[in-house]
Amino acid sequence: MRPAALLSVCALTASTVLVAGCGSEDTASGSRAASGSPTCTSRPPVGEPSELKRDGVTILGQDCGPSADARTKFQVTNAESEPFAFTVSFEVLNGAGEVVSNPRRTLASVPPGRTVQDTVALGDVPTSGVRVRIGKVRAIPADEASEVSAKCPPSGMRVTTDEGDAAMGLRVVGMRLINCGTGVIRTDGYPRLQLLDERRRPVTGVRILDGTGAISTAGGPDTPPRPVTLRPGETASASLMWRNTTESGAPVNIPYVRVTVKPGSPTAIVTPELDLGTTGRLGVGPWTKETKGQASRPTTPDSLGGGRPGPTAPSTGE
Repeated sequence: MRPAALLSVCALTASTVLVAGCGSEDTASGSRAASGSPTCTSRPPVGEPSELKRDGVTILGQDCGPSADARTKFQVTNAESEPFAFTVSFEVLNGAGEVVSNPRRTLASVPPGRTVQDTVALGDVPTSGVRVRIGKVRAIPADEASEVSAKCPPSGMRVTTDEGDAAMGLRVVGMRLINCGTGVIRTDGYPRLQLLDERRRPVTGVRILDGTGAISTAGGPDTPPRPVTLRPGETASASLMWRNTTESGAPVNIPYVRVTVKPGSPTAIVTPELDLGTTGRLGVGPWTKETKGQASRPTTPDSLGGGRPGPTAPSTGE
């Protein structure tokens, strides 16, 4: 799956791990396997501890996968009193300091008070002059992390967000409600949202609007909410729309959103990364049942493009 080039961690500065070739023959240390294929020996990173840690995540050094793919070893410590899901985004930079890939790794359930080690594949990167740093860390209580959970939640409802679109200050993210259980899910309105900051504290001062027409009419007129019935395997979608205009005042960035599908239902936390600027408004479309083959994202202008990468397949963290 990956090229046979081997990478290793040799130096670390400013929260980065420097990657160089690994797998050179060393009969004294036994770094060449009996089959004649090169292997990699773990090497600790070099640098101040404060440069290697962020939000409970620590880069440990170089590791190599079974196919000799380049990997970075890291650990996650859950200091909370309940299981948490951690999604860690890394940035791989070349010798010129340019980001060449953004690998991401999710640990779906790290027990409270535990430290779990894992590795992340770096992808197709040069064999030398490459460094890896922590980009950002997102941590969600495991019982609300349906987006990254490998199993269907007990509620039978999974809530996810898509990659999103952006153009000329207009942002659109599609939200999906998936019936992954065995019962029937019914709803007839708008998703109920609570906006949360970096520490998952409620954010005030932002108006959550029913409908997206007040943000932009590019997607057509607002559709009124209608009853939605989802049988097992069926999906509904809704849209989040905002502008990231920044004028006077401090811009508002909201990494987390807590979603309630209907009154009394269990909540889910997603990470749409809302960069609201100073507009103070977020438009929310109603739940709409998807037909087979329908795209999950609501209609948006053809000029919209790009987006953020979706999460990788989660690890169990065990």
